[in-house]
Amino acid sequence: MTLLPAFHEVSFPLSVALGATGGPERRTEIVVLASGREVRNGRWADSRRRYDAGSGVRSLDDLARVIAFFEERRGRLHGFRFRDRADCRSGAPSAALARTDQRIGTGDGATRIFQLTKTYGASFAPYVRRIVKPVAETVVVAVNGAAAPVTVDGATGLVTFAPANTPPPGAAVTAGFLFDVPVRFDTDALTVNLSGFSAGEIPRIPLIEVLP
Repeated sequence: MTLLPAFHEVSFPLSVALGATGGPERRTEIVVLASGREVRNGRWADSRRRYDAGSGVRSLDDLARVIAFFEERRGRLHGFRFRDRADCRSGAPSAALARTDQRIGTGDGATRIFQLTKTYGASFAPYVRRIVKPVAETVVVAVNGAAAPVTVDGATGLVTFAPANTPPPGAAVTAGFLFDVPVRFDTDALTVNLSGFSAGEIPRIPLIEVLP
């Protein structure tokens, strides 16, 4: 039976994910001119994250969980959720979630659906990242600082206001949340040397972000 690629709304083993290495990647094209000056061009509008989960494997039980997870995802075929310990919150890692952490839009009196986003940087060249895999039960939203009830789609990052609660024109819509990264395995083969593992050798388990 052939399975069609899909996204599984399941999380990579958290105990392993928390020990993974990796982070955002950009694609920059650099041309060095005859004068020695450079011309630089950003090829990607959005960053893409890569991880190696192998550094989070501490025991044979961890390894067995990863192998089972890999087999159920059919290698690179199906995507899944991954918790990036360094970047999984709307605010600072040491701060409690707040409804005012991230501005996700401005009310116009008609729009009821807003996409969760996270902004990196400040006034110079901020980067706005779509958050499509929030932890739904952690999402808190405010309109002009006041708590507002919404319906959260944990598979897309969309928050929806009821008609009676539509944000008025000019109102700041903000949110706080935990979130995961949509990823897939970046290999169809997991190679494990058990003798090396016993001696402290770390297996390589590459993951790559699936951009929305």
